[in-house]
Amino acid sequence: MKEVQLIDSRQLDFSVRGGPPGMAYVARALSAEVSPHIGVGFARWEGAEVAWTVLYDEVIFVIEGCFELTANGRKHEVRPGQLLWIPEGTELVYGGHALFGYVVHPGNWKELHGLV
Repeated sequence: MKEVQLIDSRQLDFSVRGGPPGMAYVARALSAEVSPHIGVGFARWEGAEVAWTVLYDEVIFVIEGCFELTANGRKHEVRPGQLLWIPEGTELVYGGHALFGYVVHPGNWKELHGLV
């Protein structure tokens, strides 16, 4: 039986995901091995802009700073206490200066798309 887990973002290993200019770091908190249904993690954006087409549904919730996401010609500025829902297939650019959490579904999207 799986158990409840407490995960502290300060204890995770963040990997570089963008920059320069700026930098972007991401740390997966729950792996596909823990749950193939959802992926959860934290990210720090420090002015980097990263273009991507999401291969999953995603929720981003801001902890501090201002996260920016541009999609379909519209720029969203997300602040603490706010979140974004991003549907699968959205072409976007991540940006801003923020610490945020994210949830993706399915959690094993890399396997499903042959990326591992």
